[in-house]
Amino acid sequence: MTMYEPYPVPELAREHKRFRYSSLWTFAKQDLRLLAFLLLVATCIGLGVGYFWASIFIAFLIFFGFQLRSLYMVNEWISNRPYDTPPNLNGIWGALLFNVYRAQRQERIVQAEMVGLIDRAQSSLVALNEAVVLIDDLHQIEWCNPAAENLLGIRVFDRGHNILSILRQPKFIEYFNHIDQAPDGIKIKSSIFDDHYVQIKLTRFGEQSRLLVAYDVTRVHNLEQMRKDFVDNISHELRTPLTVLSGYIETFTDQEDLNPRWKRAFDQMQSQTKRMNALVNDLLLLSNLENNKTIAKNQIIEMPSLMNQLFDDAQAYNADYGHTLNLDIDSHCDLIGSDTEIASAFSNLITNAIKYTPKGGIITIGWHDDGVHGYFTVQDNGIGIDPKHLPRLTERFYRVDSARSRATGGTGLGLAIVKHVLMQHGAYLDVISKENEGSIFKAVFPKERLYQMM
Repeated sequence: MTMYEPYPVPELAREHKRFRYSSLWTFAKQDLRLLAFLLLVATCIGLGVGYFWASIFIAFLIFFGFQLRSLYMVNEWISNRPYDTPPNLNGIWGALLFNVYRAQRQERIVQAEMVGLIDRAQSSLVALNEAVVLIDDLHQIEWCNPAAENLLGIRVFDRGHNILSILRQPKFIEYFNHIDQAPDGIKIKSSIFDDHYVQIKLTRFGEQSRLLVAYDVTRVHNLEQMRKDFVDNISHELRTPLTVLSGYIETFTDQEDLNPRWKRAFDQMQSQTKRMNALVNDLLLLSNLENNKTIAKNQIIEMPSLMNQLFDDAQAYNADYGHTLNLDIDSHCDLIGSDTEIASAFSNLITNAIKYTPKGGIITIGWHDDGVHGYFTVQDNGIGIDPKHLPRLTERFYRVDSARSRATGGTGLGLAIVKHVLMQHGAYLDVISKENEGSIFKAVFPKERLYQMM
């Protein structure tokens, strides 16, 4: 029988079971009865032999001798045989032994349950196809399951080694030291198998301990790469024929003697060709953003100049809509990033607000900061967006109202482009909207992206 298995109820426990809910006085009476018996015998003997007080003294000595013997047996059991059945004692010491043994037995039952739970949890982790690694406060490996060897090359005898001495990829080391910058984890190339990719997610627990979970994403990576290659290739292939079509349509449209019936058809063809060109350009831009093309993200963008340029472009675009445009700049901070990408993202937010606000609306473009974050905002008083659509707004080709999007010539990629631009600048898009009350699109930049002249 192991120390974690439940012990049978000992004889002593059965004998004292009836005292479980009794008061201490019930147990003390056994000692008092013994003391009274000894004093009675001592009194009779003392009065008979003429040494009354000496007999009483001897009776107390005998009583304390019994108590010292019980104390010795209790100490012997606790010190040398704590897992054996306790000695059978009466009185106060018997009650003490019973309560200690009962508490000890309950503790062993709880321990056994905890060990069983840990064993089941460990067995479950061992059976997983995903790699699971426990890392202590010193960055050393505490435990790993068999899948960790297949996916990450971490073996059982690597326990006690620093995780960074085994997974040495610079991308992983950067992620390990700055977990919060990649809340969804990172994807790295496998060091075990060629052309394999592993998604790694770290979670903090305790003080500085970490739980690492990794799984093979090779198939998903390959499918995603196929999709990107297809979009990139088809977009390039469409550009040339669209350019040719657009040129011929424009040539025919400019002829003065063109039949009005044909002119209307050519005008529609030209409109749809422009829309397809816009779609192709957005697809190529999105493809470049997703493929992480090396575009410098460390330029200092003068925000007053950019905001005024965007405002002028917005006024030109607004000519057919008749909105009231406002510009609100109350920040002295500039932005660090790619000027072309940032301008493209901000322009998308502005043109969206203009296109999807009924004529005669009010649109305010702003740049603000609170010392911790920088905020580019576009606010309108249009028809707003149902909250159920907000989580999916940045998905490519997702439309709140398909008919309305087609009428305005939207490609369905604008907010997807905005999302990728912001992600590459450590920023995110926050949307606040209520139906029939308008919307606020807010690009939130971290403090590290703000630049202020001293």
